[in-house]
Amino acid sequence: MAVPSTTPVKARDPWFDNAKMALVLLVVVGHAWTLLPKNGLNDHLYDFLYAWHVPAFVFVTGYLSRSFTYAPYRLWQLVRTVVVPYLVFECALALFRIYVGGEQLQDLFRDPHWPMWYLSALFFWRLLTPVFNHLSRRSTGVAIGVAVATSLIAGLYAGDTLDLARVLGLLPFFVLGLTATPERLERLREPWVRNAALVVFLAIAVATTWTDTLAQTEWLYYRSQYGELDVGDGRALVTRAVLLVIGTLGAWSFLALMPRAGGWFAKMGAATLVVYLFHGFFIKGAEYAGYPGWAADHVVISLALTTVAAAALALLLAWGPVAKVLNHAVDPFGTAERHVKEAVQLADAPAHADRIAQALDEAVDEAVAKEPSGAR
Repeated sequence: MAVPSTTPVKARDPWFDNAKMALVLLVVVGHAWTLLPKNGLNDHLYDFLYAWHVPAFVFVTGYLSRSFTYAPYRLWQLVRTVVVPYLVFECALALFRIYVGGEQLQDLFRDPHWPMWYLSALFFWRLLTPVFNHLSRRSTGVAIGVAVATSLIAGLYAGDTLDLARVLGLLPFFVLGLTATPERLERLREPWVRNAALVVFLAIAVATTWTDTLAQTEWLYYRSQYGELDVGDGRALVTRAVLLVIGTLGAWSFLALMPRAGGWFAKMGAATLVVYLFHGFFIKGAEYAGYPGWAADHVVISLALTTVAAAALALLLAWGPVAKVLNHAVDPFGTAERHVKEAVQLADAPAHADRIAQALDEAVDEAVAKEPSGAR
């Protein structure tokens, strides 16, 4: 019989589980929108979403990475939960795209394929966590300043190897999450902040109507060098800085509006990696099946149908019975470890049973020996 652990299990925060599930659902919706025909409404909704939801995802990732250190256990966790899934799903999705979709892919592993860039970025962000934690203990402003400067400069020089340009471009949002504290985040609960969050989202919605005029959608991916975007370095630095401000305000506004109560939706927040890694097969499958052509012929209903179907897909993948099965592929080492522990417990069961029986026999003998002689 396994001995129950006396180590207290840290309770999950439903606020962040709600946020994680909502954000990964929006990832699926955003990727599904790429199947739609280009028009004013579709393009505007896409630009509005990407102006803030990836920064919000990175911010939450940073906040939940605060405890990462270079301890062997943490490094093994990084390999098991980030590197291994990256290798497995980079191969699986590439094979799917090549043999099912007939696509031609190059630079496998070196240049992460859609949507695997996030695991590559997460790997490097986690490795940078102790560095920025050390800086933030000295000065939060210095840590954030270094991250912002890195993001601005990265647009001049960073390349696409392991999506380094995006890793560094989005770094400020990750560091903002690292330097956030529960006490600071509590300020987002104030009523005036929630009201301000609605105004922020309205402002972002208005601003993104001019995305193509002021910049272009490619800026929202933080992945291209400034020279590839046909603007001078000065304007490029200003554009990146403005996007960092918009993304930060959007991330805070999203969290301010996120419910804090637990429930079925919050429980799904534990399966966000499953949703993220598996949804690409469905999006690409729809593309190969000719869904973009159907959507182009049914412009009026395709947006609503695509949005609802993408949200339903995210919920299905995060649903407990489905996520439990799919998690075997996401965390194969964790699955193997659990099977080994179960096997060891089963192997030890006869010995435990013998010890229990022996203890019972000894207790009975001791009780009999203590009985008064007249009672026998």
